[in-house]
Amino acid sequence: MFEITADLPGMDEKNVEVKLSGDMLTIKGEREESKEEKKKDYYISERQFGAFERSFQIPKGVETDRIEAGFKNGVLTVSLPKKPGAKKAEKKISVQAG
Repeated sequence: MFEITADLPGMDEKNVEVKLSGDMLTIKGEREESKEEKKKDYYISERQFGAFERSFQIPKGVETDRIEAGFKNGVLTVSLPKKPGAKKAEKKISVQAG
């Protein structure tokens, strides 16, 4: 299984989009934050906006119908399971003294 992990602090899962198009997986998101502070002798209003987009080519042998994405505590995890036939047999290689 392949796994893509992205730290997205301050973001909400509703602001994150994961999309598969052909053999390209695209992750994108937007964050907008507003802050106002009113005091007796001043007023502050701040707005922050940020957007990102990253694309990854899906390796051959991935079961695209079973790709899953989860979001918890600001971390996005995308799981890309391999097809049963894509798993290669394990081979032990002996280490010899030189």
